[in-house]
Amino acid sequence: MIELVVDAEGLARSRFAVSPLQEVTSTLLPWGACPAQDVDPWIARARRVLRRARLPLLSELALDGGGYVPDFLSPLPDGPSASVEEELELVRDTPPGRVLDELEALRTGRPASGLAGAHLPPEVRRAMARGGAHVARQIAEELRRYWDLAFAPYWETARATLEAEIDRCAGVLARRGAAELFNSLHPGIVWSGGALRVDSRFAVRQTVRLVIVVPSLVAAWPAVAVDPVCGALRPPMMVYPVRDRAGAEVPPSAELARLLGPTRAGLLSALVRPASTTQLAARHFLSPATVSYHLGVLHEAGLVSRARSGRAVLYRRTPAGSRLATARQRPRHEPKGDPVAGSPFG
Repeated sequence: MIELVVDAEGLARSRFAVSPLQEVTSTLLPWGACPAQDVDPWIARARRVLRRARLPLLSELALDGGGYVPDFLSPLPDGPSASVEEELELVRDTPPGRVLDELEALRTGRPASGLAGAHLPPEVRRAMARGGAHVARQIAEELRRYWDLAFAPYWETARATLEAEIDRCAGVLARRGAAELFNSLHPGIVWSGGALRVDSRFAVRQTVRLVIVVPSLVAAWPAVAVDPVCGALRPPMMVYPVRDRAGAEVPPSAELARLLGPTRAGLLSALVRPASTTQLAARHFLSPATVSYHLGVLHEAGLVSRARSGRAVLYRRTPAGSRLATARQRPRHEPKGDPVAGSPFG
């Protein structure tokens, strides 16, 4: 059990963030080697990309079983949605002493907390001999290559899904308070009596100033990055899996196609996850102009919303759009009434 004791002021300072490098580093943990069956295909293939890409330090630091991946690979997010370039710069600028201290923590472990030490792999030892600054630069270069090969093509949609989860959390916080928010994240996370408790095979209890909370599409269960360097005061980062992921795209019903027309019905049904005009055009073999026109009609009808995400504009179904897209038609012999909504967004 990991127990983070945080007072009311610390709880008020705690924040949520999206972290691209946290998703990258999560694939180096055991769930990257054996991803869950329902994860996206790009997540499931990330480790295969890592093995083929000749990334010596990342390959040696990747875990198939228990252990520790140094924290400087996934720095604490500076803002609510940092770019991968900003986080890679933080990796490069990691103080050399911090880099070596975390690698030493990998070697020695934390026996009192249940974390065993491990032999430092040969490529890691060779890089350490050239100094902590060299290790940080090489790790940043490898992370960039791994990102470009395995993550960059999918990040626009992944980030939109993670930001939608943070929007959900903001709504829970506003309507039900911080305690209910933390208790809504995952069954393995419980807020009670001034402490945040996370199911874990490790035994850690710390009083902390704040907690940075990061939703993840890669993580299979909650995890907490607790500073391994003795005397350091870096706040912990708690990662938890996003449970309410949008399901697979389902073809629109005949009733929805008659109501909206087949093209608009198909686009509305396709928005199980936020997507851009370009993505929808490629998936539906339509021109971007055609998709843009039909999305404009759906937007005017209040069935989709749109928001800028980086350089792209992403479309999302509104609750009304989700209810309409997922409504099940009642059998003809049943009395007429409202359709049954089964939307994860509703």
